Amino acid sequence: MSYPIKPNPKLGLTLERFLDAPRELLWRAWTRPEHVKQWFTPKPWVITDCEIDLRPGGLFRTRMQSPDGKEVSDRHCCYLEIVPNERLVWTDALLPGYRPSGEPFITAIITLTPEGKGTRYTATAIHRDEATRNSHEKMGFFDGWGTVADQLAAYVKTI
Repeated sequence: MSYPIKPNPKLGLTLERFLDAPRELLWRAWTRPEHVKQWFTPKPWVITDCEIDLRPGGLFRTRMQSPDGKEVSDRHCCYLEIVPNERLVWTDALLPGYRPSGEPFITAIITLTPEGKGTRYTATAIHRDEATRNSHEKMGFFDGWGTVADQLAAYVKTI
């Protein structure tokens, strides 16, 4: 059973959007590597590789590349909660198998709620402290995650 999570606004950032797509398609796009690679980073950046072991304690890994071809991120995350078609929770504070990681940045919560003929999409990033949260906001959380949500909505129309 899934329980609502109410992040502390001093530590979390939340993007909420209505997406004109059924949550089952959004879920598929979030949980299959071949789909994640198509939309998960704001273009012209690209995801060059993605691994998903969709189970609590399993791996969620993405490798990101800048427009000039430089690999800038190879993030290994651990799934904490998986509620099919409803919610994904993952963190980089843990590696697969719940092993502690060296430099945690966020815990992400992706919630998909049916709304009319579409889905209420909520993406929350929870940070360890206010400085990290504020830094993520200044890095462009709302623009970046908003662009990715738009890319996700457009992409699922093709699958």
